[in-house]
Amino acid sequence: MKASLAAALAALLLLMSVAASAADSARPLTILAVGDSLFAGYGLPVGQSVPDLLEQRLRRDGYAVRMINAGVSGDTAADGLTRLPWLLRETPDIAILELGANDALTGNLPEYVERNLGVMLDMLAEKNIPTLLAGMRSLANFGPAYAERFDAVYPRLAEKHGAAFLPFLLEGVAMRPELNQGDGIHPNAAGAAKVADNLYPLLKGLVDKVLAGR
Repeated sequence: MKASLAAALAALLLLMSVAASAADSARPLTILAVGDSLFAGYGLPVGQSVPDLLEQRLRRDGYAVRMINAGVSGDTAADGLTRLPWLLRETPDIAILELGANDALTGNLPEYVERNLGVMLDMLAEKNIPTLLAGMRSLANFGPAYAERFDAVYPRLAEKHGAAFLPFLLEGVAMRPELNQGDGIHPNAAGAAKVADNLYPLLKGLVDKVLAGR
């Protein structure tokens, strides 16, 4: 009698485990995109921000994903660090970190930017959240010495924290009038699509890696 009861309980636990595993496999991946106006979609039609386009492409390729666009115009790396703890309440599976352009525009110390981004990467690592770091470059408006120090921040962070890394978010878009809005800084719809092109292979690689580990 006791043996039969134990066998029944074991079978029930096995079924519950299989059901939980199946539910987890079916759950959409949550991707957290933390950034500034380049992610917020400044000046773009609704649904055409870079995170929107990435979500659309992943779904078109058959991935079940949910994108949280946490892009806020004007944000610096320090602002992103302030917001990250409550953003992590969404329990993302993957994060994209895109910050620093406003730091470069205002001349914030590269060492300060590196510290703030580094703390963010540490926080994500503690939660076992694979991260794609999008690099930024200085416009050299504070001179070549500043630009050299600023531009070195992102590759150093990527190597230290083992993050997936895009060296320059605006590769192929910056300084091209046909891909930018009138301010010459923010991508237009075609430019946003190009930025999404830059990010997509790396993001897809992280998605595949997370799914393989489920």
